[in-house]
Amino acid sequence: MLPLAELPGAAEAVAGMRKAVDRVYGHRVMRRRSAEVSSEAALRGARASAALAGADWALEEVRRRGDFSADPEARIMGAALRVSAEAGQLLDIWRASPLRVLARLHLVAAGGAPLGASAGTAGRTGTAGRVEHPAVGRPRLAGEDVDDPDGPALPLPSVDETAARLEALARLVVSGSGAPALVTAAVVHGELMALRPFTSHNGVVARAAERIVLVGGGLDPKGVAPCEVGHAEQGAEAYREALGDYASGTAAGMARWIAHCGRAAELGARESVAVCEALQRGAA
Repeated sequence: MLPLAELPGAAEAVAGMRKAVDRVYGHRVMRRRSAEVSSEAALRGARASAALAGADWALEEVRRRGDFSADPEARIMGAALRVSAEAGQLLDIWRASPLRVLARLHLVAAGGAPLGASAGTAGRTGTAGRVEHPAVGRPRLAGEDVDDPDGPALPLPSVDETAARLEALARLVVSGSGAPALVTAAVVHGELMALRPFTSHNGVVARAAERIVLVGGGLDPKGVAPCEVGHAEQGAEAYREALGDYASGTAAGMARWIAHCGRAAELGARESVAVCEALQRGAA
């Protein structure tokens, strides 16, 4: 993956993100209240990820709500919040078994919420009376549909191609590539959205995986540059277009996607600077 880091604009994207992240870490508030900033970043990242998936709620509405099962938008928001909370616990596992982490994130995202029936399968009752659909926590099978409002408008790869590319992605993560964390994160995010390996929640899972790579790669160890915020701020249409660039497989398309991800992380870091400023003023 080193050649990707050499694409036009990739070095600038990496440098821009590092500068933005350094600005957050250099803020005086981070010296004594970094846990609060990290927690707020996770919340805002989850809200933004849900917005891209079709649940565009105000931040205060997310804070106010206690029930995230009442309607489809609430379930999307609940999925994003659960995945955001879970992702931080999976860093060590990711380095050794990324596919296991992806399955776990999908399981957490689904959370027993109703899923569309697929290929004639029936759900089963799990713990606490929740309905566990057979498609939860494992890649889709032949004949199963994908329900993802934030996915690119591109043909769905076959299950055989998906399985092979997931294995290749896992090998890349485990073996390492020497590429900057931003480039690796962009590839992980883009590949998951191109493959859409699960029957639902692929966007929420892919964006969480991108954040895991940035945090685990040491570029943002405290998780204060929520890239989901930046993806949402650039707009859902721009996000899908950039995913299409990635899926094109061309050098120009890949370069545009990496630049898009770099800008997303920059915007996420800027959001956390604003949080630091609010904390400093006593307004948050």
